[in-house]
Amino acid sequence: MKIGFDNEKYLKIQSERIKERIAQFGDKLYLEFGGKLFDDHHASRVLPGFMPDSKLQMLMQLREYAEVIMVISATDIEKNKTRSDLGITYDEDVLRLRAEFEKVGLYVGGVVITHYNRQASADAYRNRLERLGIKVYNHYTIDGYPHNIALIDSEDGFGKNDYVETERPLVVVTAPGPGSGKMAVCLSQLYHENKRGIKAGYAKFETFPVWNLPLKHPINIAYEAATADLNDVNMIDPLHLEAHGKVAVTYNRDLEIFPVLNTLFESIYGESPYKSPTDMGVNMIGFCISDEDVCCNASRDEIVRRHYYALCNLANKGNNENEVNKIALIMKQAKITTDYRRTTVAAQAKKEQSGVHAAAIELHDGTIITSRTSELLGPSAALILNATKYLAGISDNIKMIPEAMIAPIQKTKVEFLHGHNPRLHTDEVLVALSILSNTDENCRQALEQLPKLNGCQVHSTVMLSEVDRKIFKKLGVGLTCDPAKKG
Repeated sequence: MKIGFDNEKYLKIQSERIKERIAQFGDKLYLEFGGKLFDDHHASRVLPGFMPDSKLQMLMQLREYAEVIMVISATDIEKNKTRSDLGITYDEDVLRLRAEFEKVGLYVGGVVITHYNRQASADAYRNRLERLGIKVYNHYTIDGYPHNIALIDSEDGFGKNDYVETERPLVVVTAPGPGSGKMAVCLSQLYHENKRGIKAGYAKFETFPVWNLPLKHPINIAYEAATADLNDVNMIDPLHLEAHGKVAVTYNRDLEIFPVLNTLFESIYGESPYKSPTDMGVNMIGFCISDEDVCCNASRDEIVRRHYYALCNLANKGNNENEVNKIALIMKQAKITTDYRRTTVAAQAKKEQSGVHAAAIELHDGTIITSRTSELLGPSAALILNATKYLAGISDNIKMIPEAMIAPIQKTKVEFLHGHNPRLHTDEVLVALSILSNTDENCRQALEQLPKLNGCQVHSTVMLSEVDRKIFKKLGVGLTCDPAKKG
């Protein structure tokens, strides 16, 4: 994998930047963490070299005086909102993240349920957390937020919210996903801390958009594609340009909320330390890009990936036409088509040549390996066999799994388990290879190649089963599929 991001430099200068911001304020700093704190896979895709847990590793350097507050929206609880990358609901992810934070020694102070309006599902979730010994706080919906500043900055606005009890000077406010209300929690805490005579500050760590890259830079455009379902829009920060004479990139929600933040700071300190949304940020990612071409190429590939993901969601659920249309427009802005993704072209060509659904993988050396559907194997299972054989230097003519072994598995799937698809899935092929590896040297060598698939790109001309998707995810493979269902 070509590296375009200096992760070690990032860990160093990002933690230093946060320490500087803590020193700027008095007793306490509320640091809003945008994006995924623990497993930011989007960042690792568009910035090759950025590790999914980089932000966590950076935060661990500050753990002696930091605590974490988790935020979840009552609306997301009610809708059973799911993290698409992990396939689990936000409420379950709060518990997962809490356990992961505590495992590495980060103190988690509690959970805030935002947009609370006495929803039964939110009350049930609160009871569940409290039974686990977790402190829970309710923050209510405020009419006219974020524009009705007079109401927000009053006892009938932030004043109605529970005060979140914190112990340490750095309070990291994070959530399973966007739109959870993290910034509102931070601002509400500033309001309550001021009432208690505590001098507190606020800063924002938002990975994207990258403020010191051009507005239409592929990395920033890829962020718009990733948040197309939220209708986030990147834009030049006009307040930053006016105050400092410098061009910086922000996005619509930060511009909308900035007047609220400014009013609160003026109420607390008599003046605001920030002149623009960009001033609020502490993000140093833009200074750690080591190879811009690599990151640009990865970002364009991510845009195409988001395009296919949205199309497949439309085929399955049929309720995201706006997201699909927005990403199509983004692709035009980026001046790319689906042909930019080499595996797409290769898989389509294999399908046309064979007359059946096909798949293709691009290995790290640029080699493209293809596969097709057969009576024995689906295209994804065949692709793993073909790729590992190539990497192990095994002739393409060698059959790794004897047909006599496949037939009984198919019989079990169809006759005993009442399945409709007799072809082997990727997990079944891997189990078969594992069994054979005890006596077959080729199978053993093929299995040893699996780690080399991490970071490779795959495209399938048909939507894959959940089993196959999960296997590719565990292997670290970037998967896209045409929105075609098996007939």
